[in-house]
Amino acid sequence: MRKMTFYAGVLLVALLAGARIQAASTNSDTGESPAGTGELRAVEGLAQRVAPWLSPHLVLEQIPKDQGNDVFELASRNGQIVIRASNASSAAVGLNWYLKYYCHRSISHLGNNMSPVKPLPMVPRAERHVVKFRYRYYLNYCTFSYTFAFTDWKGWERELDWMALNGVNLALATTGSEAVWQNTLRRIGYSEKEILEFFPGPAYTAWWLMGNFEGWGGPMTQRMIDERSSLQLKILARMREFGTEPVLQGFYGMVPASLAKKYPMAKIIDQGDWNGFRRPMILLSSDPLFARLATIYYEEMKKLYGPARYFGGDLFHEGGKTEGLNVAALAKGVQDAMLEAQPGAIWILQGWQENPKDELLDGLQKDRIIVLNMESDAWEKRKGFQGAPWIWGIINNFGENVGMFGDLERIATEPARAAASPYGKEMVGVGSLMEGINNNPVVYDLLFETAWRNGKVDLGEWIHGYVQYRYGRSAPGLERAWELLLETAYSPTAGSPQSIYCARPSLQVKGVSTWGSTNIGYDEGKLEEAAREFLSAQSEMGKVDAYQLDAVDLVRQVVANRGLEIYRKMIAAYAAKDKIKFNQEADAFQNLLKEQDELLGTRREFLLGNWLGQAKTMARTEEEAAQCEKNARMQITYWGPEDPGTDAEDYASKEWSGLLDDFYLKRWEMFIGELNARLDGKPEGKINYFEFEKSWAEQRKAFPAAPTGDALATATRVFSHVSEAKPMKSAGK
Repeated sequence: MRKMTFYAGVLLVALLAGARIQAASTNSDTGESPAGTGELRAVEGLAQRVAPWLSPHLVLEQIPKDQGNDVFELASRNGQIVIRASNASSAAVGLNWYLKYYCHRSISHLGNNMSPVKPLPMVPRAERHVVKFRYRYYLNYCTFSYTFAFTDWKGWERELDWMALNGVNLALATTGSEAVWQNTLRRIGYSEKEILEFFPGPAYTAWWLMGNFEGWGGPMTQRMIDERSSLQLKILARMREFGTEPVLQGFYGMVPASLAKKYPMAKIIDQGDWNGFRRPMILLSSDPLFARLATIYYEEMKKLYGPARYFGGDLFHEGGKTEGLNVAALAKGVQDAMLEAQPGAIWILQGWQENPKDELLDGLQKDRIIVLNMESDAWEKRKGFQGAPWIWGIINNFGENVGMFGDLERIATEPARAAASPYGKEMVGVGSLMEGINNNPVVYDLLFETAWRNGKVDLGEWIHGYVQYRYGRSAPGLERAWELLLETAYSPTAGSPQSIYCARPSLQVKGVSTWGSTNIGYDEGKLEEAAREFLSAQSEMGKVDAYQLDAVDLVRQVVANRGLEIYRKMIAAYAAKDKIKFNQEADAFQNLLKEQDELLGTRREFLLGNWLGQAKTMARTEEEAAQCEKNARMQITYWGPEDPGTDAEDYASKEWSGLLDDFYLKRWEMFIGELNARLDGKPEGKINYFEFEKSWAEQRKAFPAAPTGDALATATRVFSHVSEAKPMKSAGK
């Protein structure tokens, strides 16, 4: 009943919009008859949502695949735009291609450029694109916590539209996993209280599913579990309409630690700690209880979410104990249970650090797995993962930290190099595996386009096209700015520098998070030059949303870089016991941080209040609101557990307005005050940063969820202040 109602609504929208779907004639090259046209209907609704001004002039026709590969063609006919495609996924890519390269319009997670284009540009000569890779994979477990912890259907619908436009046809889909586990544990005698104790809070489900901990930030309420399950049904329905295969959470033996008490004779293995948390335990697949639980789990999964072919879930993610275990046999048992539940199932494994271990791969049917190459060069070091099918991917972003970074040259060239390598035969796709989405839209655009372009991408030429569709048209200042960005923030040497403002203060800050770095691997003067060139185009581009966003983000990066320089001068002055100089630099540092807060307050994407607002919106009771907000605050500050020595503190740091002023600035004020006391000869104190961080996470102070001020005027003023204070010199200048 639900599906029939949806299709009726989409058909009505399509009729009102005037879009037409037609069957193509038999393909003269292959002799194949085209499939039915019903699956293209999803693209009608997509066009109406993203470009209603184009939708009435769109004709969709279905054609056969090209030797088994997805294909789309663009043409004009009688003043209409014709997209001929093999399925909904390729038709959506064709729609996006026309929007980008003919209309010069684009949609991204950060900044849009979708004003109507009249008259519509015609396609002078028909063009045809055949995809190079079967799979275009998307999402990381962490994304479901760093980006989507509190996202509602409206947000997910927008995300699914973006996925379709970029050709994603295989995507992780773990929302609503709690309901599957709840039904499974009920059937083996768990009480409702025991079940809820297993689940983490809404901002931490990623690491629960990866077997890193249980219960942290929880428990969820029954209403929250039910609502997530309902949301998952909507997500899956839309994914399937677009032809995107969902990757659901498989059963790989992770069980509540309490199961060992209930079944003391079962082969349940303690997995030790993960970053200060006790892990859930692993039930060995050789134990009869494993087969029983796996059967129940997959039955409940199918009841809730329908049949699926792809399943995720990793043994020994980031550690765990394998001593004395037959890892190959253990993995084989997991796969056998998966195939028993769903013949033809494919297990998606994360190629991260040492996983999947070689001995684990030894036990598996290679044609029933796909390895996600999460570290871009691991495919070469691991020699193609022992002949298993694999997807070339990058993470690019950790913890959804704010920052301009991404090795665009590698993205432009490495998929083609990997495909042509001795391991290329087993390379079946490309994928974006960022931990958080809201950053660096250029990275994701380029990555997914590599699937539809032949060979290596000419980055200079591609960036020229990107500038045109990102901002609507080109301009000398924009072209020069992006040339400089390719030499700086998006260069192979740039790294992923974290903002000094977000670091827990010390005399030797080397990174914000335990595993991060503040080092800047490019010429900061050139980045300032890029900002100057970029801002020079504001009289022409000032009304374009994407231009405003990028102007703010670029100046933000300049201010972050300058903050690191001033921090080092401040520490040097302290070491020299020069109190006057120390306080001059300390004042400059704090003033820059305040200006950063004001600058970011002009864009909704950089507001603490936006994140906290999503958390509150998920709640229906005061108890839920308190829990959701605390989850949201903990995740972006001390993370967890409640231990002053936690390694995860500031891992998900954010340069956000509100957080800069109310959290980071206060830590720096404590630090500067303590150093002044030391310079005055007073006994050294020890600042309890953790006490402050924990207290802040438990507060309920409200922050603006709507931007204030003029983004471009503020960016221009802040940049002028920073660059005039002491311009950085570019190399060779």
